[in-house]
Amino acid sequence: MKKPADIEFNNITNLKKHGFLGFKSVSELIEKPDVLPTQMGVYLVLNLTNKKPEFLEKGSGGFFKGKNPNISIPDLNKNWVENSKVVYIGKAGGVNGNSTLRIRLKQYLRFGQGFNIGHYGGRLIWQLKNNSDLIICWLTLTNIEPRKFEKKLISEFVKEFGKRPFANLTG
Repeated sequence: MKKPADIEFNNITNLKKHGFLGFKSVSELIEKPDVLPTQMGVYLVLNLTNKKPEFLEKGSGGFFKGKNPNISIPDLNKNWVENSKVVYIGKAGGVNGNSTLRIRLKQYLRFGQGFNIGHYGGRLIWQLKNNSDLIICWLTLTNIEPRKFEKKLISEFVKEFGKRPFANLTG
């Protein structure tokens, strides 16, 4: 695996060379979540059209702990990153946690289906009209802490695009 600095976020071939796997749509993963790995790692949510989608005033995300997951259309527009396929960078597991990509992504997908699940991060993708067409890919990690790798990926993304991915509200 190469360093995050070598990753070209808009180049699917490059992501695959770095070991990212899956490239399944949200709808495919809702249907067949068992393809998700049972290891820790990082994942990317991709909008392969590379075009600004239609935003929804009210997305499909659940109300975790009574909090409304939706933000205003003007704020969605402010968060949008032009010319980027990556709309969210996430992580699963770590030395102090036993979560896996399968557990974390299943939570994420259930949250997007309106369930009150504790996966509040990345919630803005559920306000994209085409959210079921978004693609998720993942990279399993064994010797690298997922949170550190996620932070490095976000940092490299900011260097390339000038701000965090659309649905990454913190870095």
